Amino acid sequence: MQNMIHVKCRQEFYPFTKIKRFLIPDEKVPWHVKFLDYNPSYYTSNNEYNLADKNINDSSFKPAWNMMDGNINRKSFMKSYVIDDEGYPLNPVGRTGIKGRGILRYWGPNHAADPIVTRWKRDRFGKIMSHELSRKCILQFIGIERRDTRQWAIPGGMVDRNEVISTTLKREFMEEALNTLEKNSDEIETFKRSVDQLFFGGHKIYEGYVDDPRNTDNSWIETSACNFHDENNTVVGNLPFEAGDDAANVKWIDIDKNLDLYASHIQFLELVSHKHNAHW
Repeated sequence: MQNMIHVKCRQEFYPFTKIKRFLIPDEKVPWHVKFLDYNPSYYTSNNEYNLADKNINDSSFKPAWNMMDGNINRKSFMKSYVIDDEGYPLNPVGRTGIKGRGILRYWGPNHAADPIVTRWKRDRFGKIMSHELSRKCILQFIGIERRDTRQWAIPGGMVDRNEVISTTLKREFMEEALNTLEKNSDEIETFKRSVDQLFFGGHKIYEGYVDDPRNTDNSWIETSACNFHDENNTVVGNLPFEAGDDAANVKWIDIDKNLDLYASHIQFLELVSHKHNAHW
């Protein structure tokens, strides 16, 4: 944790705005390193979520930092985060070049869930294919093209209030990769049975901070990334994948270290490929 340096949340502009981030050298990202000239812009969206946190200086806003706060989980997977003298929670990895809540829902950690659904790549005869260089079997994952950035990503999303991670994983996968928001109740029930079978006994491969471009000094994303592998392609092979909700496209993608994916998703896939001793 102490050696982690975020990069994607230090890009020149904050997402979907013309607000410039303050330029931060790598060595001055950690809060314990003095940076007397650090003077980032402040940005908090007022229209992203109806259920978003109020401003820190609102007298009626009294969050329970580092613990469950009613139906909002303000605990971090990483460590207890610091609250500065003005009452703002500080990003546990360090400076991002912009203060405020940005477009995230909560001050402090915003919890997400990323379901990584995988299978082996096979030829038309059903034989598992190997990479010509590594000679290792090729693993594929279901990826979605995000509507907002047009980058390919794992079909995950944010955890709703009072929602357990396992429910978020299934809900986001069904909404983004199966387009269940536009299906009738009978179709949804059929998909649900298959997804329940697929998601039984998944393996958690990561739980913690995400280097996401939406992060700020005071709000950040943390995720639970779980791998659900269909060894024989008996479940996913029968699912009619269709992009929905926040996804513009959906497809099987060969896992490879050269993929350019959203946020920290390439790091999650590296962990998955190593777990299965697959090509990377």
